[in-house]
Amino acid sequence: MPRHLPHPRPRTRPTGTARTTALALGAAALTLLTGALGPAALAAGPAAGPAASAPLTRDTARISTAYVLPGDRVYPEGIAADPRSGALYVSSFTTGAVYTVTPGRRTAEVFLPAGTDGRTTAGGLKVDRAGRLWVVSQDGLSVYDTGSRTLLARLDPPKPGAWLNDVALAPDGTAYVTDSRLDLVYRVTPGDLRRATENGGTAALRTGYDLAAALPGHPAGSFALNGIAVDPAGRYVLTVDMTSGKLYRLDPASGGVEEVALRGADLVDGDGLELRHGTLWAAHNRSDSITRWHLSGDGRGARLERRVTDTALQTPTTLVRSQGRILVVRSQFDKGGPMGPGTPDGPFTVAAVDGV
Repeated sequence: MPRHLPHPRPRTRPTGTARTTALALGAAALTLLTGALGPAALAAGPAAGPAASAPLTRDTARISTAYVLPGDRVYPEGIAADPRSGALYVSSFTTGAVYTVTPGRRTAEVFLPAGTDGRTTAGGLKVDRAGRLWVVSQDGLSVYDTGSRTLLARLDPPKPGAWLNDVALAPDGTAYVTDSRLDLVYRVTPGDLRRATENGGTAALRTGYDLAAALPGHPAGSFALNGIAVDPAGRYVLTVDMTSGKLYRLDPASGGVEEVALRGADLVDGDGLELRHGTLWAAHNRSDSITRWHLSGDGRGARLERRVTDTALQTPTTLVRSQGRILVVRSQFDKGGPMGPGTPDGPFTVAAVDGV
């Protein structure tokens, strides 16, 4: 999510301006986390124009359109891959809808319509190995069964002023959720989720880490914590402060918080994170960039290996590695969405990026 959001905007048909992947629909300025294609156009292949593809050069990777999202006000934010089926899920920041793309298809379908269960925004997404879809909205975390599309649980922040942004899942099933406004990371254990489902499907989120003392000061109305990722072995959790560009390591065993030593660059405007076996990818929304980092064995240091900057990324909010390639959400937040005025280039899409 970007860093500041101007004034109040209607959620169903947003027309105001703002800028982000941690967005603000309220009067306070925020910094946010994160045209339909007709059947005939889809049959013709990927969307045309510079946003659809870019040549491979020293400074760019090969960027192409992988999937198309139906609707002219989607402004997508999050993406997740189902580890069992390979299906993809994409969220709409401006409507709260969630879309799905099944293997072998290029056009997404609506999985959860706009406004489902009262949700008017949707950001970070994850699918666990039990087939549950975790959906973050500004004011809560919802968990669905992907088979029945049934809401299993709703977990709400314990105090006002929260702005939930992104979610990551640990190998033991624990979920970690960033709060961009309160500088918190919430933790939902399998036991917490079970108790919520047994208690009528509702519960309060529990704070796992308070990073307020660790983060440098940032302007009033700006957001800090955004993307989050868990080491595949569960040894540590990483989260980015998009305002300062710093990366933080959270220790599940000790509860400790420490800054990761970055070499070669920073993570300013860092949004979604993807972590695989010592390699960290980050989407930088406002700079139209993706970076790749090599992590030290203990996750306490990271060295920049590659940076791709290209307007064809169209304000990337997050990314996922699926079937050997990087898929990036093209949010277009800066074109009539939460980050600025204008008109989006239809259709909204998810890009495949090779060479990063």
